[in-house]
Amino acid sequence: MSAKNNLLDGFLARRIHSLLGVVPIGIFMIIHLTTNSSVVWGALNSRANADTPIGRGVKTFQHEVDFINNLPLLLLTEIFVLWVPIGLHAILGVYYATSGKSNVSHYSYQSSWRYSLQRLTAWLGLLFVVYHVATLRWGWTFLIPGDAQWSHYFASSTLAAAMKGSADGWTIAGIIVSVGYFVGVMALVFHLANGLWTAAITWGLTVTEKAQKRWGAVCTVLGLGLAGAGASAIFGFLFLADYEDAHHIESGMVIEKYGEDYYLELLEKYDIPINPETGELETGTTNNEQVFQDAVREAANRAYPGPPKPLAESNDG
Repeated sequence: MSAKNNLLDGFLARRIHSLLGVVPIGIFMIIHLTTNSSVVWGALNSRANADTPIGRGVKTFQHEVDFINNLPLLLLTEIFVLWVPIGLHAILGVYYATSGKSNVSHYSYQSSWRYSLQRLTAWLGLLFVVYHVATLRWGWTFLIPGDAQWSHYFASSTLAAAMKGSADGWTIAGIIVSVGYFVGVMALVFHLANGLWTAAITWGLTVTEKAQKRWGAVCTVLGLGLAGAGASAIFGFLFLADYEDAHHIESGMVIEKYGEDYYLELLEKYDIPINPETGELETGTTNNEQVFQDAVREAANRAYPGPPKPLAESNDG
């Protein structure tokens, strides 16, 4: 066996691979799925001032996304706390998956099936993560039906459009993407839950059969909870969050946070009139509506403009 193989198969490499799957990747996945599912459980958030339960969900999710995107040192955090650990875990995982052999055909025990499913979900999860990050983080819109572009300023509406394939509703390609999202999320959930069970064995924390069964019950409960969070998030974006309603709520939050002048600059730039009595857009034609949508999309991709200016104090009274 070569020195390279000895290094990758060694005690330290396998411990690093196991640890990274739990910290920080596993912790991030729990937070990520919990945040995304807020589009559903956010309906219970009485602090989110909206007319409907799903409106509260959209508002809660947008608030969480805004919080994440305004964290200090966000790029460095992404690189060293997320991408480097995921990269190392994936490289080591690919090596172990391609060098190990399944014994399901000879020994159809539960552990053998878990081993094979762990490898299968690793491949499915890796493909999903690459697609998910490439389309929503790197802006590879050519991989999204209808070239929909996700924006953290308009998180629910643009994510729903990206998953459905269009802001106007479902497309055939959008259905394929949605099914891919469900399969990818469920694969990652199983990979994490089963990985936590095997990690405890790897680190010598569950030596006895009784300890392994107890820890297996904990991992099963965690896995079911995460599966529920992932499924509810997908269901919420696809079936509950209406694109126009969500976009209206998100636009109001943009105005509230950055100021109406910032938002109105878009209307003036593209010469889209506003009814002085109602304050609503007078788009008039489909072309103007498309221009307005393009203007909002441009605003979503601008750099963070900073907090809105404080209101001037009134001298009256």
